[in-house]
Amino acid sequence: MIIPIKPWLDLANEKAGLGAFQRQMPAGNGLILSSGWERGDGLGECRGWNACLAENIERMDFYHEPILAEEILEAMRPVEGKQIFDGTLGGGGHSELLLRNRAHVIGCDQDQEALDHATRRLASFGDAFLPVRGNFRDVDVILADLGIAHVDGILLDLGVSSRQLDDPARGFSFREDGPLDMRMDVRASFSARDLVNTWGEEELIRIFREYGEERHAARVAREIVKVRAANQITTTLGLADLVARVVPKTSGKHPATRVFQSIRIAVNGELEALETALEKSVDVLAPKGVLAILTFHSLEDRIVKRFMHRRSSPYVDRPEWSEPRRNPDFAFHLPTRKAIGPDEAETKRNSRSRSAKLRVAVRA
Repeated sequence: MIIPIKPWLDLANEKAGLGAFQRQMPAGNGLILSSGWERGDGLGECRGWNACLAENIERMDFYHEPILAEEILEAMRPVEGKQIFDGTLGGGGHSELLLRNRAHVIGCDQDQEALDHATRRLASFGDAFLPVRGNFRDVDVILADLGIAHVDGILLDLGVSSRQLDDPARGFSFREDGPLDMRMDVRASFSARDLVNTWGEEELIRIFREYGEERHAARVAREIVKVRAANQITTTLGLADLVARVVPKTSGKHPATRVFQSIRIAVNGELEALETALEKSVDVLAPKGVLAILTFHSLEDRIVKRFMHRRSSPYVDRPEWSEPRRNPDFAFHLPTRKAIGPDEAETKRNSRSRSAKLRVAVRA
């Protein structure tokens, strides 16, 4: 059973009023894009200067600038009373935007550190925000345990967060030394160190090719097996230096980029979790509910694109059929078949948005 961090109002049955929540919300009918620094939850409400300074330093240290914020708000239309499942809560940036536009948000994350931060950051929204620790692949179980049959939106911002990348202790970065870990959920027993030091050469080649599209997969796998025969590979820089010895540098990217991506995806079962959550979205989204997925590499985007196209075609046709037939998998309408990307201004402001692609589907 998924246990919420704190009690929440029974949104499914609408037993609680919105009075306290409404008093905290700004006036106006337009979508609100501001990050909330001016909302009144800053210096004016802190108990003393030192406490306030500490709070805002912590907020800046973990600040999550939501990518494609305007486009996500336009797609999800988080008007008052809508229930939205944010399956990748992270620093809470996207959830805050949704909450400021009067939606109710179930914020899910498997990283307890991120969950703790977002809970503090979004505390002023009261019962409109519910943080839950879990994996978005279990969206159906999470909602059922909360007594919620359907939601009006699902948002997934895939991949590793900036905070996780920037913290060497989490073991995601090849630029700073740290333990070879890469677990998004530290409760998991299987880490990058386990994978690198125990998986066979052929299996390493497979994930480097499939998950990282690494052309030198065989060379890297062979070097890993050779090195670990003498001593286990235990640190991020140890692995990064190993890869750099056998993969030529041909661009501005670090030679270990694709290998690290492959290992992270395998350790956390990221693609399997995405495929599972996509299929479950069909049952948990209310009619006209919005599915919005942010991806950052071609593997994720390909899975989302194929799912949405397969599920949005009312009819299917095959050469051996005399005429098209109804698609039994039809479940969504697509506002656009093309992925939405950041504009030049956003990529200049936030370099990590460069590879972002947003795909949107609306439940039929």
